[in-house]
Amino acid sequence: MGEVVRHAEEVMGTVFSFEVRGGRSSAVRAALDEAVARLHAMDAVFSTWRPDSAVSRLARGELAVEQCPPEVALVLGLAARAERVSEGWFSARYRGVPDPTGIVKGWSAERAARRLAGVAGVTGVSVNGGGDVQTLGAPEPGRSWQVGIADPLRPGELVAVVSTAGAGELAVATSGTAERGAHIVDPRTGRPAVTDLVAVTVVAPRLTWADCWATAAFARGSRAGLRWLESLPGTEGLLITADGEVLHTEGLSMDRA
Repeated sequence: MGEVVRHAEEVMGTVFSFEVRGGRSSAVRAALDEAVARLHAMDAVFSTWRPDSAVSRLARGELAVEQCPPEVALVLGLAARAERVSEGWFSARYRGVPDPTGIVKGWSAERAARRLAGVAGVTGVSVNGGGDVQTLGAPEPGRSWQVGIADPLRPGELVAVVSTAGAGELAVATSGTAERGAHIVDPRTGRPAVTDLVAVTVVAPRLTWADCWATAAFARGSRAGLRWLESLPGTEGLLITADGEVLHTEGLSMDRA
């Protein structure tokens, strides 16, 4: 099976869990230390809770984008692309000021996973950032990563399990009200999204986009969100309404729990 390195780190207001298969443990642990340090550094840059963060200072007009660490311009550029693709249903602005909260965690988890996958001999990586997961490779030859989708209406139970079989990279991201309440904002109104959904899970190759698309689909509502997810190449989704109806895109491969 090869060496397995696991680690959990509290950062960005949640817990990031790492599992790395293969490679020399010393090299993996060095890369893991670097990846964790980057997460904390990005938290210091992007946190809207820290008044001294670059994003907070940008929002107050104390800094221009060009004066921020280069990752700020990079993430805002990714967010602008997500806004275009989602037809405005995803936004990295809140009340008129930059707020890339909705993209930073997924982007950071994906970046950490790719850093670890680049270590010589590593055959599989899974990074779970607060329930949103990026996988690369496989845990063992002939095996796939399994990602459970929590049932928001039945705490402690799963509604489905997604397998990464046949996919060299796969991400699973969920947006909803079960964990954090009505925190998703309708970009058109600036107020909490009024929707018939309690959760949207998106499956795509990259967690950066899966995270954005889950948020945008949730804000759209069940029928419009499902139609939009069907239009995105390489993207699948599972949507759960407040009355327990489960909808999913035609191409989603999963085992119902």
